[in-house]
Amino acid sequence: MNATTDSGGREQSFRVELEHKSFELVVKANDDLELYVDNCLRKRCTATSDRVLYVWTNVELHWEEHRFVEARFDRISRRLRITVNRQGVLDAIVS
Repeated sequence: MNATTDSGGREQSFRVELEHKSFELVVKANDDLELYVDNCLRKRCTATSDRVLYVWTNVELHWEEHRFVEARFDRISRRLRITVNRQGVLDAIVS
C-alpha cells in the first residue's frame, strides 16, 4: 500500500494504492471531505457543526475480496486518519 499527498491551492488530497485500485481522500477548502475510488466520487461529507467528518466505502478487489475504507477528519485538530479494514494506513495533519 502506497500513500502520497498533494496540496493544490487550498485543498489537500491523499492518495492510497490498494492492490489494483486507488483511492483518494480530499479535504476541500471549506473542510468538506470527499472519498474517490479510481477517480470516481463515492462519498462526500459536508462540513457542518460536527467536529469530526466521516466517510467510508467498500472496495471490491479480485475474486470478490472486499476492503472497508474509512476516513475521519477532525476539523479542530486538523487530523485526518484513513483505515483499511480497521488498520491504519495514513495519519496526517491537514494544513
